[in-house]
Amino acid sequence: MRVLVTGAYGFIGAHITAALLAAGHEVTCAVRGARLDTRFPGIRALACDMARDIHPADWRPRLAGIDAVINAAGILRETRSDSFAAVHEAAPLALWQACVEAGIRRVIQISALGDPADGAFIASKHRGDAALAALDLDWLVLRPSLVYSARGAYGGTSLLRALAALPGVLVLPAGGRQRLQPIAAEDVALAVTQALARPAAARETLALVGPETLTLTAYLMAWRRWLGYGRARVLGVPRALTRLVAWCGEKFGSGPLGQTMLRMLERGNHAGAEACARQQAVLGLAPRPLARVLAETPSAVQDRWHARLYFWLPALRLGIAALWLISGLTGWLVPREALQPLAATTPFDTATLLLAARATATLDLVLGVLCLGRWQRPRVLGLMLVMLLGYTLGVALLWPALWLEPFGGLAKNLPLLAALAILIVTDERR
Repeated sequence: MRVLVTGAYGFIGAHITAALLAAGHEVTCAVRGARLDTRFPGIRALACDMARDIHPADWRPRLAGIDAVINAAGILRETRSDSFAAVHEAAPLALWQACVEAGIRRVIQISALGDPADGAFIASKHRGDAALAALDLDWLVLRPSLVYSARGAYGGTSLLRALAALPGVLVLPAGGRQRLQPIAAEDVALAVTQALARPAAARETLALVGPETLTLTAYLMAWRRWLGYGRARVLGVPRALTRLVAWCGEKFGSGPLGQTMLRMLERGNHAGAEACARQQAVLGLAPRPLARVLAETPSAVQDRWHARLYFWLPALRLGIAALWLISGLTGWLVPREALQPLAATTPFDTATLLLAARATATLDLVLGVLCLGRWQRPRVLGLMLVMLLGYTLGVALLWPALWLEPFGGLAKNLPLLAALAILIVTDERR
């Protein structure tokens, strides 16, 4: 089959794309900017934007020669450019209406398991499902529970791995008693290929869940053993504190930690044994239990790095931002008299040094503030790296004696350069 996949490079979408290729299908990826992903050499990519392509006419040219469509696009958080209404409802509906017009019958929607009361993410996904169900198509809606993979992590699964790797303790809301029915991403992808091979699997909404219901504690302990860490004490976090942390994550963070994830955890993300029986009957799907999935893919040292660095990288970025802000304030508060000894040892007079101090202090403040936000973070960190490197080289040339300064002020820039480089190369979380 020639299959169009939206969201083809995301966590779930990439697994679906790989499974389709392995099954012999011809895949066309509809992605923002039509960028080619080196993980999938030779595939075709079309430009689309789920935030803006909300009319059937936007999609009709992309459906030429397509036999089936899989929508795996989705966002966990809204941004200035991406809204739930557009990405989960308007754009998919336009795509499906274009399928009706083009005579493409087979459409598979990757949705999410949960209750609409849990938040706008789930509610918008389910409204999109309802819009698809109203069309004259051979549609199938798949609603996965918590999706994980031993070969990588993204979003909420990365957060849970990090919680599992905390030294000596698992800090969990309500003591980790919440119930989950996790399913491997590879099994979700298998469900899609199985559905394409079974035309009768249509006009139905299926929960995709693993074969066992686990508490959050049991789930994290399994990952902890897989990572190679010993037993840990479970520390329950009071509900009020948990909700405060989720609110802060919602307001100030950009990751999965937020009110939607907390509500889904509190309610429990599971569908019961009947869901397993139904997915077996409709798709012939028998997902593997977590223990088997983990046993089939032993962890590597990189998995431990990822889990342990998850919380430290944001802390490092905040520390860098604080350093730049303090440096900026210091540069503006330094008195003219303090620069006179330096002026005596360089070709520059005190006025020039003061002007340079104020200019670099202003740049420090701007970069420090930008580092706290989400805008163009790799570029901001890159500017910090260039600025620090230039400052280090300039001071080293003008005042080489500072290398011997007893408190190592200039020498401390060397690990800072390495820290900035680490933040730049680890900024991509997908």
